[in-house]
Amino acid sequence: MRIKIVYDNTTFRDDLQSDWGFAAVIEIAGKRILFDAGADGDILMENMRKMSIEPSSINTVFISHHHFDHTGGLASFLAKNNKVTVYVPASLRGVRNAAKVIYVSGPLSIGDRLYSTGELKGIEQSLIVETEKGIVLIVGCSHPGLGEIMQAAAAHGDIYAIVGGFHGFKKYEILEDIEYICPTHCTQAITQLQKRYPEKYISGGVGKIIEF
Repeated sequence: MRIKIVYDNTTFRDDLQSDWGFAAVIEIAGKRILFDAGADGDILMENMRKMSIEPSSINTVFISHHHFDHTGGLASFLAKNNKVTVYVPASLRGVRNAAKVIYVSGPLSIGDRLYSTGELKGIEQSLIVETEKGIVLIVGCSHPGLGEIMQAAAAHGDIYAIVGGFHGFKKYEILEDIEYICPTHCTQAITQLQKRYPEKYISGGVGKIIEF
């Protein structure tokens, strides 16, 4: 699988624009999934253009939670591709101009090797991807707590890697058995995580491409 970060607080490539928010394109088994949509549609679409990602190539949209820095670019994306199915947590309303909107409350299969944790603590869902190496967990802001999200994902097997926003996470010891971590966006302890787990740490930023 391949993860392309298209929206983040920092940039990996100088020609791309950073902004407060997060979005990534996940490629696996011939599918392309837009995970979250950042805050600004113009920035999202321009970063995707410069990374040679055509909106029409996206099959599915997965929104982690309702906060604007994860949903602000969705309308601009759907204006370019309205043939997608959009998976949103049950607490998020108002998504229009999509082929289908699915409101997620409990754990849900969204395709071959792809699952939602379900909406945890009434605010956020995370994406579980089954790979030959283990589970790759994609998180938006981890508002329910990274530990609780990991527990939900572990029902599908051992967690191999975690990518996304860890928010105020400080229980560093629960990451000891994880092979790789890529803390992005709202993660407050990026420096501490990098120092504690230099062999696991992958830097994020717009333009970063991660392959597992």
